[in-house]
Amino acid sequence: MFRNLTESTKGVLCMIAGTLVLTSQDAITKWMTAKYHAGEILFYRGIFSFIPIIILIIVAKNFKIIFTKNLKTTLLRAFLGTATSIFVVLSFIQLPLATALAIIFLSPIMLTALSGPLLKEKVGWRRWVAVFVGFLGVLLIMRPSGGGDYLYYAVPIVTALLATFRDLVTRSMKGGDSSASILFFSMIAALITGALSLPIFGATVPSLSDLILFAAAGTMVGLAHLLQIQALLFASASIVSPFKYLSLVYAALIGYFIWGDVPDEWKISGAALIVGAGIFILYREGQQSPRGNSL
Repeated sequence: MFRNLTESTKGVLCMIAGTLVLTSQDAITKWMTAKYHAGEILFYRGIFSFIPIIILIIVAKNFKIIFTKNLKTTLLRAFLGTATSIFVVLSFIQLPLATALAIIFLSPIMLTALSGPLLKEKVGWRRWVAVFVGFLGVLLIMRPSGGGDYLYYAVPIVTALLATFRDLVTRSMKGGDSSASILFFSMIAALITGALSLPIFGATVPSLSDLILFAAAGTMVGLAHLLQIQALLFASASIVSPFKYLSLVYAALIGYFIWGDVPDEWKISGAALIVGAGIFILYREGQQSPRGNSL
C-alpha cells in the first residue's frame, strides 16, 4: 500500500512519524532530567542511539555509508550538534516541554536571518518581516508570569542559535557526506561528550526501568532523525518541514497529561507567531525561482 503513495505523501508521512517519535523522546528526556544531569543523559541515551544506524548498515549491506569525505567539516557539525543536544536537555529542566520546544523552533527563523550575511543567500523583505514576527513570538512567550524566570528562557534561545549554526554547517555539506555519515559522527560526539562529563559531574547507575527508558530514548533519537532525513529525500523541505510543528501540539498534550502544564494565552499566541513565521519562510523558500531572486 505504501508503494502506491506519491513521493510527497511518503515524505509527509515520514516527517509526521519522525516528529512524533522525536517529541516522545523529548518527553522521556525531560522526565530523566529529574534524576540525571545532561552529560549522563547524553551518555546513556547515546549508547542506544546507534541501533537504527546499525540496522541501516545491515539493510544497505554497505559499511561505507558512515564514512566521511570531509572530516573537518563533519567534526564541526558534530560538535555543534552535541552542543545543541546539551542545551536541549537543559531547556527541559525548568520549562514546560511545549514552551521550550516553541522557542527552540525559532531556529529556522534564525537560519533565514543568518543565511544572508554568512551564506550570501538573498533574503527578501517578506522573509525579513517573518523573522521579525518570529522574534516577536518569543517575546510574547517570555512575558513574565511571576518574574525572575528570564534566565530559563535564555537556555532554549541559545539552543535555537546553536541549532542554527549546526544547520548552516549542514547546508555547506550539501552534495558531500551521506545523511547516515553525518548522523553517525554526531552520535559519536554526543556519546564521547557524555562520557567525559561523568568523572566531572558524577555518574548515577541507572535502574532497570531507567535503562529501558534510556534505550527507548536513544533508539528514538536515531530513528526520528533518519525518518526526517528520509522525508527530505522524498520531498522538498517546503512540503514536509511544516509538519515538524505538529511537535508543539503533541508536546502540549504530553505536558498536560504528564506534568499538568497548561500554557497561558501569551505562550499560545507566541508559539502561533513562531509557527506561522516559520511556515511562511518555508513557503517563500519553496517559491524561490531557480535564478535565486530575492523574495
